[in-house]
Amino acid sequence: MDIPANISDQTWDALGLFSGGLDSILAIKVLQEQGLRVLGLHYVSPFFGKPHLVDHWRATYGIEALPVDVRRLYLEMLVAPEHGYGKHMNPCVDCKILMLRHARGLLDRFGAKFLVSGEVLGQRPMSQRADALNLIRKDAGVTDVLLRPLSAQKLGPTKMEKSGLVDRSRLPGIWGRGRRGQLELAAHFGITDIPTPAGGCRLAEAEPAARYLPIITHMADPGPEDFHLSHLGRQYWAGPYWLSIGRNEQANQDMEAAVKPGDLRFRLKDLVGPLAVGRQYVAKSAAEADTAVWSEAVVADAAAFAASYAPRARAEADAGRPVTMLVLRGDEVSEVDVMPARQTPLAWTEPKGVALSLWKKRR
Repeated sequence: MDIPANISDQTWDALGLFSGGLDSILAIKVLQEQGLRVLGLHYVSPFFGKPHLVDHWRATYGIEALPVDVRRLYLEMLVAPEHGYGKHMNPCVDCKILMLRHARGLLDRFGAKFLVSGEVLGQRPMSQRADALNLIRKDAGVTDVLLRPLSAQKLGPTKMEKSGLVDRSRLPGIWGRGRRGQLELAAHFGITDIPTPAGGCRLAEAEPAARYLPIITHMADPGPEDFHLSHLGRQYWAGPYWLSIGRNEQANQDMEAAVKPGDLRFRLKDLVGPLAVGRQYVAKSAAEADTAVWSEAVVADAAAFAASYAPRARAEADAGRPVTMLVLRGDEVSEVDVMPARQTPLAWTEPKGVALSLWKKRR
C-alpha cells in the first residue's frame, strides 16, 4: 500500500472507516472537534469506492483519506458470505467485518489507538440493528478498539470513553432511519456540501447485482476486471458463454481498454457497428470446461448475435445477405460470415433479477 508523505509523516490517534458519505464525515468531524487526529480509510472494491475524491474530501471537509484496495479479499468473501446477502447481492454484515478486521491490522502501522465507524443505530435493517452491530464488533475482533461516535449515547461506553481519551459527554446519540440528527450536526460543523445518503455500493442495486450472478456461478476465479467488464455495455449470457456488446462509441472504447488476453473481439468488417467482447475463462464446473476456448460454432453464434445490434447489418439480413464479422484473438484476425439475428441457437439472454432471487433461495 502506497502511503503519501502527507499521511505517513503525521501521527494519528484513530483510523476511521470513511466512505465519503455524510455519516462517515460526521463521525470523523465529531472526534476532530475534540482535538483528535483521525485518518480516513477509504476502502475500494469492484463494487464501491471513489479514490479520485481524496483531494475533494481534504479541501471540502478537512479530512485526510487513504484509499485502501481490498478487491481480492472482497471477492473471496462475496462468493460465500458467512452472514448472507441483503435485498440483492449486498453482504453488508460481512462487508463491515472485513473492513474493520483489516483496519485493525493497520493500527500499529499508523500509531493509532482505536477505530471509528459512522454507523447509526437502527439506520439500516440488515447491518445497523443493535444485534448486528454487536455481531460485527465481535466477529471483526474489534470490541476493545471500536467507537461508533454518532450513536455513542445510545450504546454502551467504550474503553476509549472510559479512559478519557474521548469525551463521551460531547458525543451525540443519533438513532433511527431519519436524517434530522445528521443534518443538524452537519449544520453545526458548517457543512453545506451534503453527500447523497445512498451508500454507493453496486451490490445493493438490482441491475448490477443481476449482472454479477453469472460471473460468480460460472467462473472458477473471477477477478476485479471481470466485474468491471460487466459494468460496460450490454451483457448477455448463453449458458456459460459471456458476451458484452457496446452501446455507443464511448462504451466501445471502454470495452477495448478492458480486454484481457484470451478475450475474443467481434467487429463488423465493412459496416459501422458495436464492439463485442467474448470473455473466455476457466469455468468452475468441469462440465463447462469449453468456456476457456470457444468452438467455431459458439464464435459464429456470438458473431451473428453481436451483428444484430448494427442497423445496417440488420438491413443486410432483411435483404437475405450475410455480413462479415472480424474475430480478433490478440493479434490474430479471422473472418466469419453470419446472418445477423437476435434469436440464435444459443439463445443469448440478459441477466435478470429473478435469477438472483431464485439463486439466493436455493442457498
